Amino acid sequence: MQTDILIIGGSAAGFVAASTAKLNYPNKKVVLFRNEEVVMIPCGIPYIYGTTGSSEKNVLPDMGLKNAGVEINIGEITDINCSEKFCKSSSGEQINFEKLIIATGSTPIKPQWLKGSHLQNVYVIPKNKKYLDSFQTELENIKDIAIIGAGFIGVEVADELKKIGKNVTIIEKQNQILPAAFDEEIAAEANAIISERGVKVITGSGIKEIIGNEKVQGIILEDGREIQADAVVLSMGYAPNNELAKKCGLTLNEKGFIQVDEYMRTSVHGIFAAGDCAEKRDFFTRKISSTMLASTACAEARIAAMNIFQLSVLKTFGGTIAIYSTAVGNTSFSTAGLTEKMAIDEGYNIITGVFEGVDRHPGALPGSHKQKVKLIVSKECGTILGAEIIGGISSGELINVVGIMIQSKMSLASLITSQIGTHPLLTASPAAYPLIKAAEMAWKQIKMG
Repeated sequence: MQTDILIIGGSAAGFVAASTAKLNYPNKKVVLFRNEEVVMIPCGIPYIYGTTGSSEKNVLPDMGLKNAGVEINIGEITDINCSEKFCKSSSGEQINFEKLIIATGSTPIKPQWLKGSHLQNVYVIPKNKKYLDSFQTELENIKDIAIIGAGFIGVEVADELKKIGKNVTIIEKQNQILPAAFDEEIAAEANAIISERGVKVITGSGIKEIIGNEKVQGIILEDGREIQADAVVLSMGYAPNNELAKKCGLTLNEKGFIQVDEYMRTSVHGIFAAGDCAEKRDFFTRKISSTMLASTACAEARIAAMNIFQLSVLKTFGGTIAIYSTAVGNTSFSTAGLTEKMAIDEGYNIITGVFEGVDRHPGALPGSHKQKVKLIVSKECGTILGAEIIGGISSGELINVVGIMIQSKMSLASLITSQIGTHPLLTASPAAYPLIKAAEMAWKQIKMG
């Protein structure tokens, strides 16, 4: 087979890279190779166990790619020959390419050091439909579940399993849930809500071992406590799928990600990488980041595909701002950029502005929800470094607006004087818009010296 653009991997990064490549280079042949017959929508995976009830309702359809003219092949790429520009599949097929985008994603971490991780009923949360369906079937005979790790996936899975009547305990080694995304006081509100919903939360102690004979019977924490469990879900992070990159000699960074530049180019000419397998740097600190988000993957994929034949200084990846939202019940928690703790740890001289209001006006309107905004701001110049928002459904879009502000290095003065559109049924009051009022709270601190 001969193609102009070959993409390896069919999840978020691969899917978007293929569609973007075809959009920008309609006359080029685009071929996508992936292992999975059916691709799951990554961010929707936790919800198949409770809200949607089935993985069938969380499938990323192929029709959009096919209609665009992308050729989809199901199979495993086993080797890449960088110098001669061809790949080999597990079936022995050779695929010759002009340009290549590696979007092989990541795999859930199942630590070898963890005693008992081999037992039956120890699960992870991959993007593999067959595995996820098998877990769902086996859940029928499981009552008590321990989830190890209270990041986004761990919290969302815990909440969904509770919805279907399971006894759920979530364990986090750090002193708060969602430790990488939120400051302590914001995480405390998420903790309170998920606890009210019946999930038992243990923080400040990691897991020592999983106990049982053939099947899981419980876990022992580092502090010696024993928790009864019929099953354990390991939500301890993900590792980049870098085997192909290693085999063909691409440069990896110290954390195992494929090294890329701002155009998503690897160390070999004509080969790009995007998504969970690709290197990321923090937007502000420029340090290597392990952030793995579908939204970040899609941004990287678009940049890789747009630059694949001709570089553009207008289409570069400036670094991840780790922008994300989750929901516990009808309350959303959103974050972008640096948290207060991160900024202080990095040595920034900062101030914060916090304001709590409601997302309708008046607040007595149906569907009203509190909206709390926390801004992290550089005291030196007033640049917005990060934000955390608690609110209703609208907060998921509000954090996207803030994300654009952060990437544009917008100042407090610009935010405070911004024009906004409001409506009683849709937004907070223009006179008490939480985002702008939080900016005013920060501005007041700057003015006071």
